[in-house]
Amino acid sequence: MKKGKRYVEATKLVDRTSLYDVDDAVALVKKAASAKFDETIEAHIRLGVDGRHADQQVRGAVVLPHGTGKKVRVLVFAKGDKVAEAEAAGADYVGGDELIPRIQNEGWLDFDVVVATPDMMGVVGRLGRVLGPKGLMPNPKAGTVTMDVTKAVNDIKAGKIEYRLDKTNIIHVPVGKASFTEEQLADNFHTLMGAIIKAKPSAAKGQYLRSVVISSTMGPGIKINPVKLA
Repeated sequence: MKKGKRYVEATKLVDRTSLYDVDDAVALVKKAASAKFDETIEAHIRLGVDGRHADQQVRGAVVLPHGTGKKVRVLVFAKGDKVAEAEAAGADYVGGDELIPRIQNEGWLDFDVVVATPDMMGVVGRLGRVLGPKGLMPNPKAGTVTMDVTKAVNDIKAGKIEYRLDKTNIIHVPVGKASFTEEQLADNFHTLMGAIIKAKPSAAKGQYLRSVVISSTMGPGIKINPVKLA
């Protein structure tokens, strides 16, 4: 695939054979983000685990101190007085059974995160086939199945992100925008890595952090030295 001129110029800034310190990598990723829009900065972390085994799963959530730079739309499944609580907390959409056909049949997916109270999981479970593959299914580990909907919505709006392994044992998560300062990106990155290191399964053997790369939406990957993070 032919790469664009901007991408080719950006790759000249990066030494593909080097493992960078976090501060140098963050400075480079900002420099390489030259698109006309505010590019998202993402971290890609390959772990030395086998996610096919339940005791080696790595999944959780963390609030990034400076948020993600993205407006996050939250849908809350609730009933009774929890509906008003979710609305007061700033949820974008709140509802129950009536939302099932809208999501299932009409393909409505104008939300980024789904929160549910435990008593609504029977209802939400019917949407497993739609929400599951998109990574939108509420999960207690991520704090999205909870009776404390105020805290859940506030945390998400403040910059809470969920991290989980993909099929190749890599975690892909946003850590901010190219418009963020280097300090903000570094803060967010260190907060994320701290959470992932803390979530290391006891069954994981050998080197846990196999490779750590950050990149902007349109820019090249910049490798960070994983030894200095562990």
